[in-house]
Amino acid sequence: MREKTINNTFDKFFEVVKAVRKGCPWDREQTPLSLRSTFFEETCEAIDALTQEDSEHVKEELGDVLLNVVLIAYMFEEKGLFTVDETINAISEKLVRRHPHVFAQSEGQSEVKEDVAGNPEKVLNQWERIKENVEGRKTESLLASIPENFPPILKAFKEFKKASKAGFDWNSLSEVKMKFCEELAEMHDALIDVELLNHYDGSKPLTVTNPTEEQKKAQLHLEEEYGDVLHCLINYGRWIGVDPSIALEKAMRKFEFRFRRVEDGMKAKNLEMTHENHRDMMDIWNRAKNEKL
Repeated sequence: MREKTINNTFDKFFEVVKAVRKGCPWDREQTPLSLRSTFFEETCEAIDALTQEDSEHVKEELGDVLLNVVLIAYMFEEKGLFTVDETINAISEKLVRRHPHVFAQSEGQSEVKEDVAGNPEKVLNQWERIKENVEGRKTESLLASIPENFPPILKAFKEFKKASKAGFDWNSLSEVKMKFCEELAEMHDALIDVELLNHYDGSKPLTVTNPTEEQKKAQLHLEEEYGDVLHCLINYGRWIGVDPSIALEKAMRKFEFRFRRVEDGMKAKNLEMTHENHRDMMDIWNRAKNEKL
């Protein structure tokens, strides 16, 4: 009974998607390429709802993601390249193939080398073996499977995880800490060169008009060292069990909440948001720190 309900629900939804595609001028003009941004935005909104742990919002946003998935797949069906059914069947088959510890009939049984019960890490290793040896998806580099268009922080995090699986990793958290401190010191050394060349006093963000070749070189070196610090900090997060993308998103949300409090507070005081009123803004900011988001 439950399976029939699921099928009926999806069939009804798919009919609505097809009707919208054929009947709406905006939807008719869309292509898989034109929907890339929309798909990305809807996925981000779903992640945002998950982060807020708002179940009603999650339900809505997951529906939007599903709409984009089905609509894009249907566009390929219209061209005769593959069908929506084939898309669903392909992921079903993949799940069975990559979970031989769940499905006895799985093609991935040949890659069962050990008991993975209660060990997520062994499951992931088995997953990779099935990709390489059963599906023939072995690449020249472990990093080649990471999409080029991943956001930089997510891409770096994935690269570190891939390298670690291959045994290329630090031996301990203390080594990661030492490396981070080393990179931070190198960035500070590069900053000193920039400060000296630009007579920079640090009172406001650095802006250089018509820089000399020496100033350009120093700034590029600082950029490189700053990048190394960020890169190392992302790996630091992996070692302490923190996803940097999620942590940054939470920090941004916290900043936005407090900054809006500052805007509202300054408006209530009839004060302009200028550096001259910095102390007033900081007083409001500090009070906002005691509020819950």
